[in-house]
Amino acid sequence: MAPTDPQALHQGLPAPGDGLDAGRMPGHWLLARLGKRVLRPGGAELTRWMLDALDIRPDDRVVELAAGLGATARLTLERVPGAYTAVDRDPAAVARLGTLVASGPTETAAVRADAADTGLPSGSATVVYGEAMLSMQPEPAKRRIMREAHRLLAATGGRYALHELCLLPEDLDEVHTEAITRDLSEAIHVGVRPLKPSAWVALLADEGFTVTARRRSPMALLEPRRLVADEGLAQAARIAGRALLDPAARRRVLQMRRVFRRHRAHLGAISLVATPTASTPNTSTPNASTPDASTSDASTP
Repeated sequence: MAPTDPQALHQGLPAPGDGLDAGRMPGHWLLARLGKRVLRPGGAELTRWMLDALDIRPDDRVVELAAGLGATARLTLERVPGAYTAVDRDPAAVARLGTLVASGPTETAAVRADAADTGLPSGSATVVYGEAMLSMQPEPAKRRIMREAHRLLAATGGRYALHELCLLPEDLDEVHTEAITRDLSEAIHVGVRPLKPSAWVALLADEGFTVTARRRSPMALLEPRRLVADEGLAQAARIAGRALLDPAARRRVLQMRRVFRRHRAHLGAISLVATPTASTPNTSTPNASTPDASTSDASTP
């Protein structure tokens, strides 16, 4: 994105979640209020892998769904696509995204819309991606968002990518699954519904996509080593300092970290890159749980 300091660009603009009490606001906006910029389950490293796998080029038209604070937008614009459009339904997020400009010839835009109904023209994108969004949606909403991505990519031969939470291992029983979903939702104050890796692949296949690359990484969002890797030592120290000065925020952060650690054996981050198939996406909603056998696997533990 622009070489300008992102914090300076946002001076005077409202932050997502402004006006909400720290004890009640969604966890990702609480972390953003404390200064955390990377809010993806696999951290900046998995985001960079996703963007590398998408192979964004100067003739690409990129759409980012639920673009949030713009951390991934900056990485995308470093690759100088022909156009970049950020979509988010939060007006404060859109206002911030609208201040960001590319350092090169990329045309940029920020649109306030739902990821399942962007209002953008069919076939207007060659690359669509979203991160840490589908995990927070029930299955019907997951499907609607994937169908919207498919519509945006219609007849372009483009690429779609996601970066989400996943449940491990593949044979995780229903009792553990329900406990993880409940604990995450209570800690983050947002409904959390991650899937097993094979279920993510199968859902994409059912909605008209063929997965071409995949990668997994640990879900270590609030671990000190990941925090420093994602934010830098100075910013990580500022985040910790702000949390120490805000008792309600500190309690929430510690609660989230306890839940993440409690379930770390069964929580991971996954990124999948896919291309639209020739067939029309399935408009039914059957249970999908088996992977596409033709998928290439570049995952890491």
